Amino acid sequence: MASDSAAFDALKRATKEGLTALGKLLRTTLFKLSLVYLTVFALFAAFLIGYFAWTTSSLITQQITETIDAEINGLSELYNQGGIRRLLLLVDARSRRPGSNLYLVTTPAGEGLAGNVGTLQPGILERTGLTETSYRRLDEAEDAEHYALVRVVRLGGGFRLLVGRDVEERERLHDIILTAARWSVAVVVVLGLVGGIFVTRRVLKRIDAMTGTTRTIMEGDLGGRLPIAGTGDELDRLAANLNAMLERIEALMHGVKEVSDNIAHDLRTPLTRLRNRAEEALRTARGDGDYRAALENVLEESDGLIRTFNALLMIARAESGEIRENMDEFDAAEIVHDVAELYEPLADDKGLALKVDAPGPARVKGNRELISQTLANLIDNAIKYAAPKHAAPALAPAAGDVLPDALPSGDNATAIVVSAATDGHRVLLSVADNGPGIPAADRSRVVERFVRLEQSRSQPGAGLGLSLAAAVARLHRGELVLGDNAPGLKATLVLPRA
Repeated sequence: MASDSAAFDALKRATKEGLTALGKLLRTTLFKLSLVYLTVFALFAAFLIGYFAWTTSSLITQQITETIDAEINGLSELYNQGGIRRLLLLVDARSRRPGSNLYLVTTPAGEGLAGNVGTLQPGILERTGLTETSYRRLDEAEDAEHYALVRVVRLGGGFRLLVGRDVEERERLHDIILTAARWSVAVVVVLGLVGGIFVTRRVLKRIDAMTGTTRTIMEGDLGGRLPIAGTGDELDRLAANLNAMLERIEALMHGVKEVSDNIAHDLRTPLTRLRNRAEEALRTARGDGDYRAALENVLEESDGLIRTFNALLMIARAESGEIRENMDEFDAAEIVHDVAELYEPLADDKGLALKVDAPGPARVKGNRELISQTLANLIDNAIKYAAPKHAAPALAPAAGDVLPDALPSGDNATAIVVSAATDGHRVLLSVADNGPGIPAADRSRVVERFVRLEQSRSQPGAGLGLSLAAAVARLHRGELVLGDNAPGLKATLVLPRA
């Protein structure tokens, strides 16, 4: 009994799951669309077959009518020429032929004189024109009944002539067409339902897989991706776009986590230093001068923190696309000249030569303030790490590196070159120096927030300049390219040309 109960419960669960799956299938939009298309197609097929049946029936009726009219005209002419006797002889001869038409000649009182018609519907002989009626031939049983199209004409002397043709052939063809139509519609409906269920289940399976992946993602696994079947259909395109979006979201989430971690680690040091200086001033200051010096140090540290937070805010605004609406078309070469002119005195103070190479217009559409800030950050970095005109670079170029045309080698080499050029549909804004450069293995890492290499630890800064430049490039649908200047670094902001 226990095993029977367990089997019954399993069967009940399986039935319930099957009904649930069927209900889910029937509620899908694709299955409903399949039903709509199936209904439209079935109605169209039924209309087409019905029109074919009606046309065929009309054609047969027309042929019968023409045959009847031709025989009546011939018999009437024969009557006019030879009289009633000759007509009766011809009608009697034609009536005896196998498969003959219907013939009947009556007296003015309606008595039959010749022909092969036994009975007709009452009143048929009184009608003129084409009429469909039931009839029985003379040589058939009493219960036999057929249908025919007949025409009655009055002859001279009051005689009546009836000529008709059986419509059994027409009705048989009509039945064949209707039977074929019923079977055709039934086959269309069955095949349509089976095809709709198959396609719906196939699509539903892919959608369920996508739904399962989205649940996994919502539970916290940002590494999940929607499956792609490889067919290139609309679901594959949707999955590819959603996967790209998920990769972007994952990158942003990792960026938020890294920013939080970096703020906790990198900003803790200046805040601790700020507190220690204030505490030291309270503990050791002996006069207004000491307090003033301590306050100046606090202000300097505070300004550094404010600059760091402003840079973080600007990066966040650039990555979120918040300022994409405030974009105008302008000449990037003018910005290169303006920013280089602003930093030229600072370069001179450090014994650096700053050269501008921006001869022609380089029009872009973007945020002028952000691109100017990005160029300023790149030039500021170049000034920090570039070697004076007569000093050797801090790091020699790696073996196998090729010297570019931007900076010639030698003691008289220009320390910093800021350029603007066009390359097809792109605008290239470059800042090249002869400093230590960045190793190829670290170039993808230095664009992250708060990342500073060992050789830059002694220089002021928070490690946000290149991160801001990369974010601004992405905002303008471009990229930041870090290359080897042999020696030094060449940072190029690649932007779409307006």
